[in-house]
Amino acid sequence: MLFPTHLAVAVLLGRRLRLSTAWLLVGAALPDVVDKSLATLGVVDLFHTVGHSGLLLVVAIPVAYAGRSGLALAVGWGTHLLADAFQIVLNGRPTDALFLGWPLVVPPTPMALPPLAFARQYLWSPAFFVELGIWAALAAAVVAERRRRPSE
Repeated sequence: MLFPTHLAVAVLLGRRLRLSTAWLLVGAALPDVVDKSLATLGVVDLFHTVGHSGLLLVVAIPVAYAGRSGLALAVGWGTHLLADAFQIVLNGRPTDALFLGWPLVVPPTPMALPPLAFARQYLWSPAFFVELGIWAALAAAVVAERRRRPSE
């Protein structure tokens, strides 16, 4: 999933779940901020490693219990991972969803494209149209909220 769409999902969740949008945004951004930076610096070979590992649940669960902000952070992170896995499976590469088990499991043929090359490849894929739906939902939520507000 493209990075801005992870942020759009966080905003939609913030409105729906009444959680801190700021902390949801941090959680939703965290996997890509960590992994894209590490891969760009050459520390790891793939763009789905440390930040995208489902094994971080051992950290996310206590964070979620730390309060509403921690819950929002953990939910943002979790939805990022679920959205990426969903997108990968929808686009016909189900074994690539094994990134969730990194470092214990590595996808057999991972798509190791840098972010811009990935975006070019991703356009017009089945999951791209799901992203368009997410953006339409966000636009509808913003329009609905503006209609509810009294004119100033």
